[in-house]
Amino acid sequence: MAKRLMVAAAVLLLAACSNGGVGSTARIGQAAPDWKDPLVSGGSLSMAQLRGKPVFMDFFATWCPPCNDEAPEVNKAYKEYAPQGLQVIGVDVEENAQKAKQFVDQHQLTYPAVVDTGTLSDLYSINGMPVGVFIDKNGVIRRIEVGQLSSAQLNADIKSIL
Repeated sequence: MAKRLMVAAAVLLLAACSNGGVGSTARIGQAAPDWKDPLVSGGSLSMAQLRGKPVFMDFFATWCPPCNDEAPEVNKAYKEYAPQGLQVIGVDVEENAQKAKQFVDQHQLTYPAVVDTGTLSDLYSINGMPVGVFIDKNGVIRRIEVGQLSSAQLNADIKSIL
């Protein structure tokens, strides 16, 4: 009996520490996982708040040259497609709020940005940047694009989720 209890406790401990249970990694064709992170502007934002809307998540870092090159195009696309319901969320990967705010201010971004505490980069297996995640209004991930997007590709991917 004690041996079974020890095995059960070990299994529970491993599951609690793994942060990788069934369905916790984002995959194309599946529902976007839940998350909640602090906004650069204050407060917080969660996936639950974005449900029912098409979402483009733009993972970036301030030190990433392609991220800096892509930011004006993302901002332009947001302004064009926001009237059709598009939500763009900048995701600063594991930096601090001050650096993220500098990026937002430098590029005059008009969409919200969150400071990822590691949860989002883990959920989406981010290991390079930029990364674009396109989620339809039903909350299903339709595309995950690694690398800098051309204006044409960005617009095509956005249109596919509207």
